[in-house]
Amino acid sequence: MRRLWTVFAVMSGFAIAVVLAVPVCAQMSEVKEKPPMYSYVGNWAIPRAQWGDMEKQIAANQKIMEKAFANGTIIGYGSDTNLIHTPDGGTHDTWWSAMSQAGVLNALDQVYKAGNATSPVFAAATKHWDGLYVSRFYNWHPGSWKDVYTRVAMYTLKKDAPEDAVEMLSKHLFVPIMEKLLADGAIHEYEIDTEAIHTENPGDFSVVIIGPADGLDKFSAAVQELMKEHPLAHPGVGAIVDLKEHRDFLMRTDATYK
Repeated sequence: MRRLWTVFAVMSGFAIAVVLAVPVCAQMSEVKEKPPMYSYVGNWAIPRAQWGDMEKQIAANQKIMEKAFANGTIIGYGSDTNLIHTPDGGTHDTWWSAMSQAGVLNALDQVYKAGNATSPVFAAATKHWDGLYVSRFYNWHPGSWKDVYTRVAMYTLKKDAPEDAVEMLSKHLFVPIMEKLLADGAIHEYEIDTEAIHTENPGDFSVVIIGPADGLDKFSAAVQELMKEHPLAHPGVGAIVDLKEHRDFLMRTDATYK
């Protein structure tokens, strides 16, 4: 899969060429930014002996999320278990999304008021960190899924990258592929995220998909087909993205979207 996302990077060279060749009005009519969607993610590194307790804690948090989902405070929520472990990485996360920062923070307030944030299993975590993200390119199928997969590719823009680099790549590369996969039922959700509260490099952005295991293969096939259609594509993305900073993540996921 790492090579797959490198292919995505290579294809962005073609995306840059498209931006220069196609009239702006035509480009913008195909893919448009959406209202900002905010997502809160709480990450933990839980000792293996407490993984069972973590599952129980996630179930307790889900009851709060179900209520916030039912009353419209949030539009999606879920939890992830990391499948590719690293020495310094996390093992679990919980997340929820809303169409406003207020919605995200209201749900977080309910978690704190319930005392879940200070539960024994969270206290046993060897590491913990949170993130608040914003996306203007996203889509999903309404519904709930258990034991599907989340694939995250993280990139860092170079310091001299244009201010609209993420927008350009989203409109001309990521979103067209994701929308086709979504329409075909190969994936359940996608989003392109940047940090709303910058605790990491402000140039970081992530491409996220949620879907069944065979959806990852269909995604790979779609990218390969794109390469065949545009054999002159070159690694032009290296001019705006620092590929040495690229990282991938794979998680097993339970997710619900309105």
